[in-house]
Amino acid sequence: YVVGLDPKREHSIIYQIAKRSLINKAIFLGPAALVLGYFAPAVIPYILMLGGAYLCFEGYEKVHSMFSKTHEPTDELTEEMEVITPEELEKQRVSGAIRTDFILSAEIMAIAYATVADSPLVNQIVVLMAVAVFITVAVYGFVALIVKADDIGVHMAQDKFHPTTQKIGRGIVKSMPSFLVILGYVGTAAMLWVGAEIIAHGLHLPLEVLDNSF
Repeated sequence: YVVGLDPKREHSIIYQIAKRSLINKAIFLGPAALVLGYFAPAVIPYILMLGGAYLCFEGYEKVHSMFSKTHEPTDELTEEMEVITPEELEKQRVSGAIRTDFILSAEIMAIAYATVADSPLVNQIVVLMAVAVFITVAVYGFVALIVKADDIGVHMAQDKFHPTTQKIGRGIVKSMPSFLVILGYVGTAAMLWVGAEIIAHGLHLPLEVLDNSF
């Protein structure tokens, strides 16, 4: 979501997404899981399955974009393309990221609730809030580190550091493009796997069926 945007805005964008993610988990999704778990626990598996289907759809879109043939836009199409400002593009990217994160967060909070469904209410609240904070900080802290890894490598490669440190820095810079490509493939596979497993679990299919399908 930060590709093609001003590198100086990367951490700001990640912060916006992380802040909204934490708000969604702590204020909306956590309480919603408690309410549904108390009044309509039978609905939760179906909500998880809907989220799993969305993850599969997102994964399919990524796979399709990897293998679909790209064509250069014609002059006519180029003239009709909408021109937007970097600020508008950033807003679109952030909105898209928050939308995907909301689905993932809903899955996380529902799964977290399922693990403490038989515990006292206070314990359920504490666990859900702890999961909301920990997952958000861990995930987006790691993301922030990844997007700035090349800058860290450039800094380490400066002449003022020990030759070994410089070598490590240059290695980080050279390896990041390949690492991000691999991470994209792994992330897509994870979306398809997790989504399919959630659906299979909701339909009470044996895991052997899912394993054989891959």
